[in-house]
Formats: sequence, structure tokens, C-alpha cells
Amino acid sequence: MVVHSYYPVGETRVQRQAAALVAAGIGVDVICLKGAGEPQVEVVDGVAVRRMPVSRHRGSGMLVQLLEYMVFLVLASLVLGWRQLRKRYDTVQVHTLPDALVFSAIIPKLVGTPILLDVHDLLPEFFQARTGLRESHPLVRLARWEERISVRFADHVITVTEGWRRTVMERCATPDVSVVMNLADPIIFKPRAGHVRAEGFSIVYHGTLTERYGVMLLVEAVAELARSTDGVHLHLLGDGDARPALEGLIADLGMGAFVTMSDGMVSTGEVVAAIESASVGVVPNLSNVFTDGLLPTKLLEYVAVGIPIVAARTPMVAEYFGDDQIAYFEPGDVAGLVAVLEKLAANPDEGIELSAAAARFNDFHNWHAESARYVDLVSGLGTDRRR
Repeated sequence: MVVHSYYPVGETRVQRQAAALVAAGIGVDVICLKGAGEPQVEVVDGVAVRRMPVSRHRGSGMLVQLLEYMVFLVLASLVLGWRQLRKRYDTVQVHTLPDALVFSAIIPKLVGTPILLDVHDLLPEFFQARTGLRESHPLVRLARWEERISVRFADHVITVTEGWRRTVMERCATPDVSVVMNLADPIIFKPRAGHVRAEGFSIVYHGTLTERYGVMLLVEAVAELARSTDGVHLHLLGDGDARPALEGLIADLGMGAFVTMSDGMVSTGEVVAAIESASVGVVPNLSNVFTDGLLPTKLLEYVAVGIPIVAARTPMVAEYFGDDQIAYFEPGDVAGLVAVLEKLAANPDEGIELSAAAARFNDFHNWHAESARYVDLVSGLGTDRRR
């Protein structure tokens, strides 16, 4: 696997898939970024991790990030190519973003190894949301061209929702696209025993701290909520380019006593503990061309643990969950979010009903079945290579 992220703290999708492969007896090497203090080579839960001397430069501008992508792509290409010639990998899986990272597998491709491209996010929509450019802008068209040639370079493509599968197939004119959803691992995210009726009202948000995911709006809502509701506390776990702005907003609103923010990305165990002790989990995404197509991983992890969920009514979330399963508010509406949170704080039994109804999702979509399909797909590609 090649991923422009950290491992194991980084993309939970990568960690979850690697664990599924190891459990099935498949050897896994991961080529990834190197965080401060991390060893260059390490074995983590049976996964051999090789870290490139590259780290993230969040909030440093697009040119710096582009350079970061290019350096990682070159280093990953060299390491993967050398190891391919020595180990003869049966399959190489490349995780986006960026889509062009798939070309790090050029040497494996040339010697006949199947390449699996895992599209975590749709690059053109992601780029539009970050820049505010129109669909017709030359840079957006360039992003679509990159997506198309990257998808066609791969032997098979997987993505996270049926909606994105249709988009990739139509835009790139390829039938070789499957869905592997970002479902919570039930071994890690277990249903908690009963509803937490702890003193106070604890709100949790975990994942990327960026404006498009509505974290600024969430802090504003909690500041308003604290004026009318006792015992309110917000737990923010994660990291991202909005961290400096968040810290400034918390200080400006005098919310230091009401908000706890982690120093950076945290372990899965810390995330689970925070979710299990929360009164409610919030998914406050803003609405744009990118976020409208997301089915957030954090939401599915809240469902797995069984806590009530408050979420912005974006199209993809509403496609999977009804009003009886999630307490919705309109994207970007601070007052609407405050009203929903006030209602759940005053009526905890309503939260119990919501979480019980949301649990029906697990009857149709669960990691046990999804991981088996994923392992079969990877095994099948490896068998084709050996033939």
C-alpha cells in the first residue's frame, strides 16, 4: 500500500484494510509519511511500515502542498520499484489523494503487477471546494484530466459510496469500479453498554479540523448552547489547517473552559474512549460540491458505538439515514444546530430512540461482510498476477 498520510495514526481506512488483509494471512507493506519521532521502518500489528522522510505541511499553501506531493511520489516510486523487483508483490494498492500517486506504481505495473486505486475523495470536487473555482475553470478541468488518466492507469478502482462509484465510472469511462465503504471495525468500535447519563452534556467531534467540515460553526454553536444549558463540554480530537483559527475563536469567545482540543491526531483507542463517554456526536459539514457527496467515517463510527448523532442535512448523509435516525439541521445554520443540541440535552430519551433507529444501518452495512469482499477483491487481483 502507498498512502500520502501517516500510519497507523492517519487514514483509518488504510489501517482497517491492512488489518483485514493481515487477518486473512496476506502480507502487507505500507509506504507512508514520516511523523516526528517515528522510526523509518517498523512493524505495526503485522504490517511492515516504511516511512518516507516527508511530513505534512498543512495550511502552507497549495504550492507547498504540491511540492510535498511530488517529493513523496518520487520517493515512494523509488522505494516501491526497488522492493517490487526484490519481493515481487502480487498487488499494489495506492490510496488517494492525490490521484496521480498511482503512478508511483509504474515499475510494478511494467512487470505485470495489478494496481488497485483506492479513491478516498473525488479530486475535482475536493479541489473546487478548497479553491472556490468554477467547474469550467482550467485548473478544475486539469484535476478531472488527472483523475481520468489515474483511474485508467489502474487495473481496478474502489471508492467509498455508490454515488461516487457512479461518478467515477461516468467521468472516466471505466466499468472496473467497486465500493468498499468506510465502515467501522466492530472489534474496535463496539456498541456501548446502555446510554450514558453522565452529569453534564458532552459533545464529541473527531477527525480533520478544517473549515469545510463545519468545526468553526460547531464551536460557535457550543458557545451559544453554554449560555442556556448547564454542563456543556465539547471534545475536539484531530488536527488540520483550521487549528490556529479554532484556537483563536475559542479564545475570542471565552470558551477555554468549555472546549478540550487534542494536541494533534490521536490514537484509535482515545477516539473510542471519547465516543463511548459522549452524550452526542456531531457531524457539522458545510454544504459544497465536495461535502455534499460525503458519507463521513466519523458518523459511521458514532453509529457503531451507539451514541445519538446530530448532523448537517447533506445529500449523501440523507440518502443513507432518515429523520428518525439522525437529528438533522441545515448546513451552515448555527441557530439550527443550537436548537437541535438544546432539544437533545433536555430530552435524553429522544437521543436513545435516535441511536437505536440508526443501528438498523448496521444490519445492511457492516465491516465483517465488507472486509470479506475487499479481501476477496485483493486476493483475486493477486491470483490474476500469479497466473
